[in-house]
Amino acid sequence: MNATPLVSVVVATYNMGRYVCTAVDSVLQQDYPELEVVVVDDGSTDDTAERLARYGGDARVRIFRQDNAGQTVAKNRGLSEARGEMVGFCDADNYWLQGKLRTQINAFSQRPDLGVVYGELKFIDGEGNNLPASTVTRYSGRITAQLLLDNFVTFNTTLVPRRILEEIGGFDESLSMAIDYDLWLRISVRYEFLYLPRPLVAYRIWNGQMSHRTGERFDNFFRLFEKFLANHGDCVTSAEIRKGWAHTYVSRGRWRASQKQYVGALSDYTRAFRYRPHDIRLLKSLTKLALGK
Repeated sequence: MNATPLVSVVVATYNMGRYVCTAVDSVLQQDYPELEVVVVDDGSTDDTAERLARYGGDARVRIFRQDNAGQTVAKNRGLSEARGEMVGFCDADNYWLQGKLRTQINAFSQRPDLGVVYGELKFIDGEGNNLPASTVTRYSGRITAQLLLDNFVTFNTTLVPRRILEEIGGFDESLSMAIDYDLWLRISVRYEFLYLPRPLVAYRIWNGQMSHRTGERFDNFFRLFEKFLANHGDCVTSAEIRKGWAHTYVSRGRWRASQKQYVGALSDYTRAFRYRPHDIRLLKSLTKLALGK
């Protein structure tokens, strides 16, 4: 890896005129000289184009517009246009914190064999006010087994060599959500991850974000899980696979219970029981469902 490799940062945006310039500016203000921002406007109908016009004279910002095709296609378009040796991502409603890029480049310079370097999030609301931090256990090294239980790799904080993204094939365009989860699983069977325990990105929690589409997200989880195990099931043990299936069914069951979809929740808990009858999360969830909580 070059001492100061060019970094391409993909910003895919759809009707995020309110926030997109904050995202782009946060990348341009990094204390690292070799970077470009690849903005893909996925058919926005708001004032996104007008707001992005301010970068017309900045050679570091390249803007591509296309008919609306969804975030997966937009992100792959960004990857295809990227010229850097390294690639990062910044969703249009988030922004990078100072020092993010320099910290990660330093990590790669010490460990050029790494597949992904990622970090922690700082949470903010729609107006940019700080929100309480959540506690999530994250891992370094070969993390496939841990990833089967949850996607703890924070997408907007990641930095990845472009050659690895090309090798893996980019984002799976058959998925509409959880596309980063699918990507990390595929990378994890070949490369190590490094977690940096410091906030690298401000992650915005607000009513307009895609992550609120929980049902659709779970549908995509199950599809990518099945595909991954069909292609890479030999990379994990049968016990790890059973634990992964049980965890995923319990997670959807808990969400269904929170939506008062009790029949669906019980169905998910039953499926989890078949995989791992002594799962602690399952037993606690069944108890709560029986008590009507």
